[in-house]
Amino acid sequence: MRDFSKSTYERKKVALNRVKVQRKPIDWGKYLRPLGKMLCGLLGVSLLCVAVFVGYRAVCAITFFRIKNIEVSSTKRLTREEVLAIAGIEPGGDLLRMSLKHVGEQLSRNPWVETVRIQRFFPDRVAITIAEREPLAVVNMGYIYYLDSKGVVFKVLNQGDSLNYPVVTGFGEEDMTSDPSGTREALKSTCELLKILQEKGAFVLADVSEIHYDKGFGFTLFTASGGLPVKIGYGDFSPKVIRFARIYRELMAQGQSLQYIDLDYSDKIIVKKLTTTIQDISRGGNVSSKKG
Repeated sequence: MRDFSKSTYERKKVALNRVKVQRKPIDWGKYLRPLGKMLCGLLGVSLLCVAVFVGYRAVCAITFFRIKNIEVSSTKRLTREEVLAIAGIEPGGDLLRMSLKHVGEQLSRNPWVETVRIQRFFPDRVAITIAEREPLAVVNMGYIYYLDSKGVVFKVLNQGDSLNYPVVTGFGEEDMTSDPSGTREALKSTCELLKILQEKGAFVLADVSEIHYDKGFGFTLFTASGGLPVKIGYGDFSPKVIRFARIYRELMAQGQSLQYIDLDYSDKIIVKKLTTTIQDISRGGNVSSKKG
């Protein structure tokens, strides 16, 4: 039987209370347990990192990994003491913490060093292997530089440096910045010509006092005897030098009567004399004269 003694408000309040009593409490553990596991994992990783770092420091402090033996490959330009000073390595140093990259970079800054290899061998040995640059010529660019066999201008000459190399002219320091690729190619061509002249023959590098480069006309050789200009132009150096070698001694016997020699042809040699007569020496060795 319906109870009309209670008001509508009271009946609604009782119903709301019944609903509240039926609501289940939030299970916070369901959310906190994964979070706790995550925090424990991070804490474990942090402790492991700390342990590794402490262990690393402890291992580094052990004298078992101190440098005792330092091997340096034989070098012509740099002494062992200079190599070690540049590298910053000395006996008693920390082998484990030594940066091979840093040591290599330090040594590579020296102009004589072309390539360098640093190796460490536990427990106490370091090996340094250096390949030095070898000068092929000196290049006069206002300052005098060494030129290596790869066409690299690598060092300004200082007091005491040898000048006993062929002299290359016609290049300027401004060419290295205004036309770097063209200058590099021209220097490589210079090295190609020098290597051909180094080969044994009737006309060799010892017969050349200077090699001059001109962007418009190519290369001109100046003989060590009398400074006679020998125009050789661009490319195909080997056949030009071979043709010239066949008549070199004969032409040099004419001495001061020659003004210049032009090898920049595919099948002949032009000889200009001071008398304005031009000799055309063909491939077969015949000589014809022309008025200059």
